Amino acid sequence: MKLTKTLLLGSAAGLMAASGAFAADLPVKAKAVEYVKVCSLYGAGFYYIPGTDTCIKLGGYLRAEVALGTNSSYGAANGSPAGAHNRLSNYYTMRAREDLNIDTRTATEYGVVRTFFDGVFSWTTGGYQGSGSATGGTVYTGNLGLNTSGTPALVGSSINGTDGATSGGSLGVYYAFIQFAGFTMGKAVSQFDAPWTNYPGNNFDGLVGGSGTVTGVNQFTYTADFGQGVTASFSAEDATNYYQAGNMNLSGATAGGMIGGTYGSNAIGGSRSPNLVGQVRVDQAWGMFQASVAAHDNHVAYYGATETTGHPDDKWGWAVQLALSIKNIPTGAGDVINISGVYTDGATRYNFQNLAGSSYSMFGNSGVAYQSVGFAFAPDTVFTTGNQQETVKTWGFRGAYTHNWDPYWNTALYGAYAQAQYGSQAKNALCGVGGTFAIAGVTSCNPDFAIGQIGLITRWTPVKNLTFSGDLNWTHLDQKYAGTVAYAGAGTTAKPAALYQLKDQDSITLLLRAQRNW
Repeated sequence: MKLTKTLLLGSAAGLMAASGAFAADLPVKAKAVEYVKVCSLYGAGFYYIPGTDTCIKLGGYLRAEVALGTNSSYGAANGSPAGAHNRLSNYYTMRAREDLNIDTRTATEYGVVRTFFDGVFSWTTGGYQGSGSATGGTVYTGNLGLNTSGTPALVGSSINGTDGATSGGSLGVYYAFIQFAGFTMGKAVSQFDAPWTNYPGNNFDGLVGGSGTVTGVNQFTYTADFGQGVTASFSAEDATNYYQAGNMNLSGATAGGMIGGTYGSNAIGGSRSPNLVGQVRVDQAWGMFQASVAAHDNHVAYYGATETTGHPDDKWGWAVQLALSIKNIPTGAGDVINISGVYTDGATRYNFQNLAGSSYSMFGNSGVAYQSVGFAFAPDTVFTTGNQQETVKTWGFRGAYTHNWDPYWNTALYGAYAQAQYGSQAKNALCGVGGTFAIAGVTSCNPDFAIGQIGLITRWTPVKNLTFSGDLNWTHLDQKYAGTVAYAGAGTTAKPAALYQLKDQDSITLLLRAQRNW
């Protein structure tokens, strides 16, 4: 009898072990709990929401920073009024920010359902633009941060709110998406981007040479996981907020507008197609390799103000990017090299990403004229009234090497380069016989240009999740115009009517940051 009982108990235990092995392959359905309890299914920091089988994790950071030599936080001094380099330009721009993210996950018979939200509350120093008045007045450019193009969000607003605007600030929604059964739906980082987006090793926001939707883009994506670290994604992504560099009618171009960094009139029409993105990625112990492609529809409204003026046909642009991350290099534990390269044809924002922008107007010193000026612009396409769109082609790269000196200190050396090239239609309209900028004093007229950037950042983390950093950046505009130009001036930059030398320009900025993650 004792032997029979032992055999029965042993068989039951074996069946339970076997059923447990099969059950391990199925989604875990947690029991609802009525008190706060640690959820160990998805890593550290998750807790069960009381009364549910859903796990939640709260996170974020608080950041305080000051950027020296720029009107943005944090980019180059490449536009109005920062690029004027006069008494309207900020010597510093300060920002305080609180970030909050909420991550929830629920196990179901179809797999894990995940939602993720990331929002920020920011207060940013404003600036002043010239009002163009004879008495030298200025207009406050707002203290609600930057819009998606990197320009002040409240240009022309008044500083005098009911409380002096001292309790203002801005709310930003970076990410808000659902993930389920391989699908990602909502606002998330573009599938085209490298995993480090704009930051291969830097804090500087305005790095050219690749894509970067650090504040997320609306998308509908499916990702297939083939195992062994190999994944592939296909995505339809909103083009309107982050990927419209401009479809410019050069028939409206003026010399003054060009010096201000705008070539003609922007004639973007209504949205017709999302950007179509494909990506293949390999993650291994040695690092990561990713290949991305994207297609972008350039849809123009009309040549003029009404339907009867006609319009050019749609023209599809495209971009391709390769990214590589190398880990476990012999220079030190945790050291990493991140590099990427990109080529675009009619899809400029995949190289000149939205926080960097693609419009430049910068002033400096001159030994032969009142001052020097350098300007450039890279839209997606250009055209003239009655003609079809012509794409602007660009290429670029960015990268960084990060070295850990010890558990508390690390330094990264980073750089980027991007070049834009126009076609014959644009060059004839702007620089040909009778062209907009074929004017007296201009000895070389060519809208092609390049941006070179190099930077050095050092971080100190005295205690876990508290980091102090200093990021020094140099940005160089290599423009192809030469000679002198009689510029009519601009009230917003307080530049007078005078003779200006056409010359390359530079911006040097420094970002000092303290950040506490939690």
